[in-house]
Amino acid sequence: MTDIDQHAAARTPMRIAAVIPCYNEGLSIAQVVAQFKAALPEAEVHVFDNNSTDDTAAIARASGAFVTHVAAPGKGNVVRRMFADVEADVYVTVDGDATYDVASARRLVDALVAGNLDMVVGCRVDDGQNALTYRAGHRFGNRLLTGAVAKLFGGGLTDMLSGYRVFSRRYAKSFPALSHGFEIETELTVHALELRMPYAELDTAYSTRPEGSHSKLSTYRDGWRILKTICKLFISERPLQFFSIIAALLAAGAIALAFPLLLTYMHTGLVPRLPTAVLATGAMLAAMLSMVCGVVMHAIRLGRREAKRLRYLATPGVRHSAPR
Repeated sequence: MTDIDQHAAARTPMRIAAVIPCYNEGLSIAQVVAQFKAALPEAEVHVFDNNSTDDTAAIARASGAFVTHVAAPGKGNVVRRMFADVEADVYVTVDGDATYDVASARRLVDALVAGNLDMVVGCRVDDGQNALTYRAGHRFGNRLLTGAVAKLFGGGLTDMLSGYRVFSRRYAKSFPALSHGFEIETELTVHALELRMPYAELDTAYSTRPEGSHSKLSTYRDGWRILKTICKLFISERPLQFFSIIAALLAAGAIALAFPLLLTYMHTGLVPRLPTAVLATGAMLAAMLSMVCGVVMHAIRLGRREAKRLRYLATPGVRHSAPR
């Protein structure tokens, strides 16, 4: 790039997009759009309506947002469309239920740009006005699932399930988005950790939904789906570790079965329990096959990670300060 091109790029204003996934948020979406226009007046506001049965889309459009209909149900499908359809340098995503502090969006964007980060997570801090805002069961589940991801993939996030995040263009255009529903937050987190992207977490206020508005979350169903997603990601992103554990368990079982048979054979020269011997042999063969599967999948995983990393590097990062 020539000096003239570099100066021209430096003068190019940074494009910020507020992308809001919605499903039946007619009571709150106008408030969220208005808050974004006040906090980030230079940002384009996009509402992605996921088959709402109320007037969410009409209200969002009347409020001045660009509205896109997403037919495939599930927040994961919406996020896939958001990152694919919207062109921006910085993406601010927040749920359309008016529970997050949209006024802090500028602070999150500034943190991303100043630190040359790829993801900033708005860590939810209960405003204390209503005990049901951030229920104890949800807090416990969040700590449990966030801790599991930190144990398996590293990182120091404390609120992995927050729906309030800011992403760089690099992140958005390298994210494969394979999840369908609310487990998408887990995939968003693991993607950043696996590519070792720089990220940060900032506290943001979390408040009660508007009166008459109802949460779409199901504590046990969504918790189970998130847990399954963590397991799937562990297998796909840590195959050598996963299959090594399986191999170790099978090998330990095979040795435990074979040891008494070995003692008997050494004393008598006979193997009286042939079925046990066959089972021990099969368990050891299965352990060896499991280890081979881990090695093969590990090599495949390295190729996948390299491809994602190259896609990430092919996308320009944010190089200039946020406009005021």
